[in-house]
Formats: sequence, C-alpha cells, structure tokens
Amino acid sequence: MSVVASPRPDSGSISAFVALLLVALIVLLGLVVDGGSVLSARQAATDEAEQAARAGAGALSVQALRAGSLQLDPGAAVAAAESYAAAAGHPGTATVSQGVVTVVINFRVGTEVLGIVGIHSLPVSAVASATDLQGVTVGTP
Repeated sequence: MSVVASPRPDSGSISAFVALLLVALIVLLGLVVDGGSVLSARQAATDEAEQAARAGAGALSVQALRAGSLQLDPGAAVAAAESYAAAAGHPGTATVSQGVVTVVINFRVGTEVLGIVGIHSLPVSAVASATDLQGVTVGTP
C-alpha cells in the first residue's frame, strides 16, 4: 500500500505572487514610458500655446495704430491665435480680455505600455497668455 502525500495548503501561492508582481512591474514600466511621453507632449503643447498667444497678440488694430495708440483687434487676435494653433497640429481656443490673448490647447496622447492594462490615452493640456507692449519696459530690481 502506498501513501499519497496531500498537497500543501500554500502550494501555488508563489504563482499568484509572481503574477501580481508582473502586473505591478508592467504598470510601473507604463508609468515611466507613457508618463515620459505625456511630459514631452505637455511641453510641446505649452510651446504651441505660447506661440499661438504671441501670434494673437501681434494682431493690432490698424486704425488704433494710425491714431497713435496700441490696441488689439480682438477678432483678428482670436483668428490668428487659433490659426497658429491649428497649423502647429493641436487646435485650441483663444480668447481676448483687456488686451491679453489667452490660448488653451487640449488633446490626448496614446499610450504604448499602459494600453495593456486598459489605459489607451492620457490627457494633455496647456494654457498660455500674451500681450503686446509698446516700447521698452523696465522692471523694478
């Protein structure tokens, strides 16, 4: 008569631990790889928003310039800023308030690694403002 050893109650627990550890490592890898691409995209979006706001701030009223004052043409400023943002690849919205052009850019970046765990894209947004100044300005030290 042979004796059959019963399996230990903790057999297979190492497999569950390895599986959970593997999932955690994939998520960590995804945060590094996809997080880096989001940071890069956020910097690019900020650059685009700043340049679009500057383009809008350069849309001055011709009649105000002829009269000797510096004023934005709000319609032209919004059109110039939004046109620049669209040409840069990420359309945004522009507003003009009290001579300040503000541009907001929002888009999503696809993920490379986090798609494995169901996160297929991450949001990116940037806001920048610009105003046109007349002459040389000197700040206080």
